[in-house]
Amino acid sequence: MWRKLPTLTLALLIPALSACGGQVSDSPRVEARAVPVSNPAPAARPAPAPAPAASAPLVVFLGDSLTAGLGLDENQAYPALIESQLKAEGTPVRVINAGVSGDTTAGGLSRLNWLLNQHPDVVIVALGANDGLRALPIAEVDTNLREIIRRSQAAGARVLLLGMRIPPNYGPYADQFAALYPKIAKDLNVPLMPFLLEGVGGIRSLNQSDGIHPTAKGQEIVAKNVRPYLEKMLAEAPVKAAAAVR
Repeated sequence: MWRKLPTLTLALLIPALSACGGQVSDSPRVEARAVPVSNPAPAARPAPAPAPAASAPLVVFLGDSLTAGLGLDENQAYPALIESQLKAEGTPVRVINAGVSGDTTAGGLSRLNWLLNQHPDVVIVALGANDGLRALPIAEVDTNLREIIRRSQAAGARVLLLGMRIPPNYGPYADQFAALYPKIAKDLNVPLMPFLLEGVGGIRSLNQSDGIHPTAKGQEIVAKNVRPYLEKMLAEAPVKAAAAVR
C-alpha cells in the first residue's frame, strides 16, 4: 500500500586545484647576485584557524508513509517543510526524515539503533498507524513504542510522541488504540501531540485519492501543527546520555 522513502544522499565536497605559470622574457639574461640583508624581519605567523561553529541540533523523524510523504516530493513532506521554515527564520536545525512506507512500531524499533548512532538531539516518534490498521495487539504496540522512547532517552535524545488514531469502524479496538498514546506519554514523561493528522485526517480535499495520505496542502497543515512542539523542545537544555542502556 505504501512506498519506501528514497534514501538520503550526501553531497561530496571536491577541493579545486589551481596551477600558476610564468612567461619567459626575451630580454638578455642577467645574473642575479645575493644581497645580504641585516636584521631580517621574522616570518609572519599564519593566522589561527577560526573555531568551528557549533553543530545545529539533529532531529530524527521516525515514522511511516505519513512522515515519508507518500505520493509527494521529499521536500513536500512535513519534516522537510519544518526544517526549511525554521532555517528561514534563523533557527539552525538538521533533519533526518526516517519515514519508511508500510513501517510498523516493530519495524521502527528494529532500525532505531542506526538512527541513534547519528546522535540525534530530538527523536520524533510518528509510528503506529500501520499497527492500528492491521489491528495488531495493543500490548505489542505499547511495548514497541515504550522501547523506542526508552532507548532514545538513554541515548541522550529528547522525545516527542505523535499520537495516532484509526477509523471508528474498528470498534472498541479504535478507542483502545487512541488511548494508548496519552498513557505512554504520561508514564514516560514525554510531550505528546494528540493526533498527527489533526485537521487533515478524514478531509477529502486534504488527502490523496486513497483517503489516507495527505496532499501537499495537507502536509503543510501537519507541519504547522507539529512545529510548535519541536520549537519548544529545541529551546530546552540538552539531555545527557545514560552511561548504559538497560
